[in-house]
Amino acid sequence: MVEPSVLRVVIAEDNYLVREGIRRLLEDSGEIDVVACTGNAAELLDAVRRFSPDAVLTDIRMPPGHHMEGIEAARVIRSTHPATGVVVLSQHADQSYALALFADGSAGLGYLLKDRVGDLEDLVHALREVREGGSVIDPQIVDTLVRRRSAAAANPLADLSPRELDVLREMAQGKTNAGIEKSLYLSSSTVEKHVNAIFTKLHLPATGVHRRVAAVLAFLQRNGEDAPAQNHGT
Repeated sequence: MVEPSVLRVVIAEDNYLVREGIRRLLEDSGEIDVVACTGNAAELLDAVRRFSPDAVLTDIRMPPGHHMEGIEAARVIRSTHPATGVVVLSQHADQSYALALFADGSAGLGYLLKDRVGDLEDLVHALREVREGGSVIDPQIVDTLVRRRSAAAANPLADLSPRELDVLREMAQGKTNAGIEKSLYLSSSTVEKHVNAIFTKLHLPATGVHRRVAAVLAFLQRNGEDAPAQNHGT
């Protein structure tokens, strides 16, 4: 069995205790080398320029404005360092932030709630996924989006079965069909059937896994308006 390569990661978080806790958690995994820890967006961009990390883990709100510095930095990083993936962490399940992050595309980007920090396996998976150009969306965000869109009777999401919604949530986390089989304890043929049904019902092309996430996001964003982000902290 081939051992996974060690990822070089930069962390951006203005709270020292949180920042150090995340650093120790990641480094203790043996899969992550934290090459720099920063406390604001300017320091983050400078660290990325100096170290060219495999991935970045950043808080959504940082000095000086404590608004959407993490999202803005993620856009700059993906534009100037396309080989660096970015996972943005937020304390609140506000779908408008996720849609803002993915507004120009989802490749190499992830959006997770800070609750996921305690699940090392999920966190490392997300960092590896964005490093490979994939996309990761927190399941709770997907649930929020699905509930919002399903409220419209004419929306095709309302036609998805409960199991198809389960598969959609797994797809949104960047999982392959094999990963979905493992998570939901389904056979290969059953997962393939559900995936095909999802794209048929949503009128989306059944493309590769990363573009599937982008297509689902585009569909969710296109159907119905989103409430603007509220200024209620990270």
